[in-house]
Amino acid sequence: MKKIAIILSGCGNRDGSELQESLSLMLAIDRRGWQYQCFAPEGMFEVVPHVDVEDPDDAEEGALVDTEQRDIFVESARIARGDIKPIDEYTPADYDCLALPGGMGAARNLSTFAFDGPRMEVIDSVADAILETYRAKKPVVAMCIAPMVLAKVLGRYGVELTLGASDNQAALAAQQLGAKPQECGPTDVCVDTEHKVITTPAYMAASRISEIFAGAENMVARLEEMLEIA
Repeated sequence: MKKIAIILSGCGNRDGSELQESLSLMLAIDRRGWQYQCFAPEGMFEVVPHVDVEDPDDAEEGALVDTEQRDIFVESARIARGDIKPIDEYTPADYDCLALPGGMGAARNLSTFAFDGPRMEVIDSVADAILETYRAKKPVVAMCIAPMVLAKVLGRYGVELTLGASDNQAALAAQQLGAKPQECGPTDVCVDTEHKVITTPAYMAASRISEIFAGAENMVARLEEMLEIA
């Protein structure tokens, strides 16, 4: 039975792991009879409101402006139904693949891409997990904006990945980091067989939850092929 390690970055598309992407990934894994184990780093992050402020006067008065801080690990546990481990406990030898769903938590909590663009940094524990998996010659898969984390860690190797369009801000930043962004539609998958990296654009290109599941399913299907060949 295959075992997949999933790195979460909180709970919510604006400041954590995107729930629809995370659950689609988990479902695609489970439908094959595989197991998954969720991991997350510990550390505080600033909460972003998930309800838009329509009245500028409300914004000035502080309505719906959230300065609360929460812990990445604790918030990620919401998605994992409490079955989660600290990222420091991840060992590539125990798993067949490392997976990162999207959501702005990848750009705000796992890395600083949301603030620093191509000058971004990735937190050490996540960078180590990705690099150790890569050096163990095991696949790494990612969705939506999470491939930016791969671009920072693995861009030096010239990995191919997708962030939806090939000329959007994220793709151009990934290119500056040495990665090779490929244009993909909502349910398409970019497969770098040389570096064992598989990515799908999810909400970087999609507009419907059905497209999110289809993209996750296609990504895991290509992962299954890659694991069979290995």
